[in-house]
Order: sequence, then C-alpha cells, then structure tokens
Amino acid sequence: MSAENSVDIVHAFWDQVWNAHDATAADRFVVGDFVIVTAGEPISGRENFKQWIEGFLEKVHDLHLEVIESFQNSDGSRVTSRFSLTGKNNGALGPTPDQRDIALTGTAVWAVREDGKLLTNWVERSSWHYVNDPATAAT
Repeated sequence: MSAENSVDIVHAFWDQVWNAHDATAADRFVVGDFVIVTAGEPISGRENFKQWIEGFLEKVHDLHLEVIESFQNSDGSRVTSRFSLTGKNNGALGPTPDQRDIALTGTAVWAVREDGKLLTNWVERSSWHYVNDPATAAT
C-alpha cells in the first residue's frame, strides 16, 4: 500500500458514504467486524455501523463532511483527519427537528488493513452547535 492510498481510501469513504448519504456504500470500505468508537460509545460490526449511519443521517439532514487536513503514518496503517461536519437539525440537537443549520468539528483516527479495508475508527468531536447563533457562540 502506498503512503497516498490510505488517505485516499478514507477520503473516498467519507465522500461515498457520508456526503453521498449512502450507508450501504460502507460495504465497499469496512471489514465485517469493523468497530467505530464515537462520543465514547463503541459500535461493533459492519451491519450495526450501517444502521448507526442511517440513524445519524436521519437526525442531520443535508449532512456534509469537509476534510480540513489528513495525514498518515509511514506504512499507511493509520490515518488521522480533522474534519468539519454541517447539516440541518432534524433531531441531533434535542427532540425538536427545527431544520436550523448546525455544525461540529472533530478528529478521526483510522486503522487501515494492508489491503486498504478500514478496520477501526476512533472519533473525538466537539459538541453540536447552531451556526450563526449568538446564544451558542463561543465567547
């Protein structure tokens, strides 16, 4: 695996799964026993992961993930990215799906198998906030 390929694989995953809003595309990228840990909670297995993606997409309409920067270790077995995620609140911020613009930022660390399949993903993310809302803006 070349040093470039692992970053390309992760970016393709985000584009084809998250930005295309297609949970089934995960089948092309992740192993059957894939594990993601996000917000401190593990989700184990590709099928459970796809269900989680579908639920996430339901709570965030018009989701868009933008990669801020990515880099990897020398053998391509780890990729780390900083990202920004935006969309419309359809339940991500409480029970009222008000369709207001929301955003978060995060860091993702991926383990990549030698054949390019994604093994694990650890995600640290900021809290959701409304975009351009003085009540939630950082001071």
